[in-house]
Amino acid sequence: MQLFHLYQPTVKELPIVANIPHSGLFVPEDIAAQFTSEHLNSLPHSDWHLDKLYDFLPSLGITVLQATHNRYVVDLNRQVKEPLFGSFWSSVILGNTAFNQDIYQCKPSQKQIEERIEKYYLPYHHQLKSLLQQKIAEFGKVYLLDLHSFRGLINDDVCLGNVNNQTCSEKLISTVDKCFSSQGLEVVRNKKFIGGYITRHYGEMPDVESLQVEVRYHVYLQENQIDKPEPPSYEVTEFKTAKKKFNDIFEMMVSKLFID
Repeated sequence: MQLFHLYQPTVKELPIVANIPHSGLFVPEDIAAQFTSEHLNSLPHSDWHLDKLYDFLPSLGITVLQATHNRYVVDLNRQVKEPLFGSFWSSVILGNTAFNQDIYQCKPSQKQIEERIEKYYLPYHHQLKSLLQQKIAEFGKVYLLDLHSFRGLINDDVCLGNVNNQTCSEKLISTVDKCFSSQGLEVVRNKKFIGGYITRHYGEMPDVESLQVEVRYHVYLQENQIDKPEPPSYEVTEFKTAKKKFNDIFEMMVSKLFID
């Protein structure tokens, strides 16, 4: 299994990279054997099916990078720092879920942790940085949209995070806000989800504006499936309706950023 999918624009290229680091569901056999069966069956707090929800983006000129491996293999939205193994909220190798549920029946060794970072984490970030540098070389600047989904913590439909106005311009966050709001979605800024490692780290690069976009599960998934101990389906009316809305949202976004 390759580490990521790179989807190039199918129309005129724009200086936008959409990054989807948490929608991958693949877990290598050696790592799956370390998980509890309950965890392996459910993989909670994955960004379910965002790759399918946003698969129209290349048709708008947007470049998409999507991770194939699950966040419990390695969390691409965490900084590589000690402790490498531990908290869901801060470690690059997650030791428990967001609700502090056990993941492992056999915890990885230090060597296995380091091997995961070398094999799964570093190549992805190398590719993402390379994409941003290519866009800067061609256009002079680039917008990075880090796309996620969530359950709990807040009840709003969409949360936009730019680390309290540190990683992108008011123009970008206001435009994205207005486009989501135009479809009747309740949008907040920097409420709980202010921007993870990817937004912070790449937002520090010259000529990069980064924005985290968090969408609540209920916006695009069937509510009665969310709490089941298995991945929810994308073959439901809610998903199809949301996808049409999101296509309209991003069409408007592109128009406002580059045409108006």
